[in-house]
Amino acid sequence: MNPTRKFLPVLLAACLLPAAWTADAATAAPAKAAAVAAPVPQQREVVTRGSVRIGNQDIRYTATAGTILLRNDKNEPVASMFYVAYTKDGGDPAQRPITFLYNGGPGSSSIWLHLGGLGPMKVALNNAGATPPAPYAIVPNHDSLLDASDLVFIDAVGTGYSHVVGKGTDKMFWGVDQDVKSFGQFIQRYLTQFNRWNSPKFLLGESYGTTRSAALSEYLQDQGISVNGVILQSSILNYGLLMPGSDAKYELYLPTYTALAWYHHKLPGNPGNDLPALLAKAQAFALGPYAQALAQGDNLPAAQRDAIAEQLHQYTGLPVAYIKRANLRVEASNFRKELMLPERESIGRYDGRYAGLDINAIGSTPDFDPSDQFVSPGFTTAFNWYITNVLKYHSQRPYRVMNDKTIGAWDWHHAVPGMGWKLPLPYVAGDLGAALRKNPYLRVLSANGYFDLATPYFATEYDLDHMMLEPKLRSHVEFAFYDSGHMIYLNPKALNAYHADLDRFYRSTLAVDAAGEKP
Repeated sequence: MNPTRKFLPVLLAACLLPAAWTADAATAAPAKAAAVAAPVPQQREVVTRGSVRIGNQDIRYTATAGTILLRNDKNEPVASMFYVAYTKDGGDPAQRPITFLYNGGPGSSSIWLHLGGLGPMKVALNNAGATPPAPYAIVPNHDSLLDASDLVFIDAVGTGYSHVVGKGTDKMFWGVDQDVKSFGQFIQRYLTQFNRWNSPKFLLGESYGTTRSAALSEYLQDQGISVNGVILQSSILNYGLLMPGSDAKYELYLPTYTALAWYHHKLPGNPGNDLPALLAKAQAFALGPYAQALAQGDNLPAAQRDAIAEQLHQYTGLPVAYIKRANLRVEASNFRKELMLPERESIGRYDGRYAGLDINAIGSTPDFDPSDQFVSPGFTTAFNWYITNVLKYHSQRPYRVMNDKTIGAWDWHHAVPGMGWKLPLPYVAGDLGAALRKNPYLRVLSANGYFDLATPYFATEYDLDHMMLEPKLRSHVEFAFYDSGHMIYLNPKALNAYHADLDRFYRSTLAVDAAGEKP
């Protein structure tokens, strides 16, 4: 969850080139910061045990809540990264898959994936509506991924209980490439500490976590670690699409507008109940007549402009006059406000199925995001209770669910694989393409919610369809779509379908690997 709360201001900000992640980077910090080294704690492990029924089997597992120290090039500790691992009891570490999971932000902890739908326990929340305050129910998760793989939920530095230590500084970790390097080192140290080097390895990230996964898959490959599979949930792989002057975002957001207008019964006429068929038409219009019209810019003839506005009305439910005032280009925040204006409601960014009341019906953007505010307190409260009472992990540090300072300080530059230069904003579909070419056994599953306005599904399809893969590798990338939003697991039926797709993906990926078939 939470890919970026302040998208455009951050994306348009000028970023300095990242400092090297060494002790020299620490000494380059202001003298006041360098003068006081943070205490270096010992690594910790708190072990508990539990069981959960998934499908037709009762799975007994060991839960380990702990920390791993990261070190710089001089072997000095610079950060402590917190994780919670669930390992199936009795499994063969050399054969049992292991999946490293994380959320995004940047600046988000991993509680959303952890207690949302993939860990062995989950918080019970109302689907597509507000959930009452505490007490919340933390219940067994019968759709947990633990049946297919051991799980390691990781908090990025500056989130959860993860923090800098010793001569470490936030700047050493708060950036696209710095973040990838820190997760790469964590994974290597975890594999060593728990003897999992020969286990099949998977990466599963949500939101900015997909940015991390795409780059991390290529980074690990170059470190001698071939990943078996990558699961991208609610992806953002090309931040350049959001830059002013490009019409691509309007074209790629349009099918999500259609899905949400369909969900809220705002489309004119009788669109029917076949959402995928309707979206196929919206996608064809988006990349066809709509894209051709926007490409003409101010030279678009008035008659064509009127015709496109009428077609946009058919696909969005927005008034034709409103679409014309927007110059045929409706921002997501404006769509969220306008769609339910007669009801004096606005819809969610992370999940447009959620609708909330604004203070008035005349503003151009919503007052808040109901898909955030209606669910975040449940996750925060439930996790703080769960970590103390079930996992028995105690800390004097507050658990940072979201660190709002991170995204404002983030270094967005990203080194292009195989090139000697950096992009000012991350484009990581190229990294994933490079990983697929270097490791032709790698499989990718892209999981998307139809009602996600934070990371629209059609933009993900577009990015993954432009990795310049040869035909024999294109089949290694597959897509799955769900009647949900950014946090697919908030809809119980979608979570059940997601779990089934994940089980199938793990089985098929491992079957190919074990058979040693030609990629």
